[in-house]
Amino acid sequence: MELAKKRINNKTLTVVLGDITEEEVDAIVNAANSYLKHGGGVAGAIVRKGGKVIQEESDKIGYCPVGSAVYTSAGNLKAKYVIHAVGPQWGEGNEDEKLKSAVLSALKLAEELKCEKVALPAISTGIFGFPKDRGTKIIFDTCIDFLKNQARSVKEIRLCNIDKETCDYFLKYVNELQEDLR
Repeated sequence: MELAKKRINNKTLTVVLGDITEEEVDAIVNAANSYLKHGGGVAGAIVRKGGKVIQEESDKIGYCPVGSAVYTSAGNLKAKYVIHAVGPQWGEGNEDEKLKSAVLSALKLAEELKCEKVALPAISTGIFGFPKDRGTKIIFDTCIDFLKNQARSVKEIRLCNIDKETCDYFLKYVNELQEDLR
């Protein structure tokens, strides 16, 4: 369910309450771990719905450093790609920069893949323990900056989360933007 839309530089940032595996987009961003073992959280849901090909392709890649992103096909999902972004675990140090880097890496990869619509969860704010208020603000600001300054192929970023608390943080930040950003 779309909760809010904001126009930014003729592009759109949308806040969505719902299941990211149901998103009809070019790429779904997965909140992955460095070893690309997709067992729990959003990663587990993506593999359960998309099929074992996602895990098999991830196993071939093998490793992705914190703050980086790689991609696989999307299997049975409605998307073309799954972009696996590795955010930091809370407490490992330099978390803010690592989270920003993970989000930016995912969005740049979506750009390279010529994706127009990207669904992005609140990376690191689940089982990785990043405080939701802080993590969602970093993700939001990174997406706004990307849409204003770097996006060419990417026309819409959909901040998609299954829990209302996370969506409420994103809504707060959308509402703090006084007007659409040109």
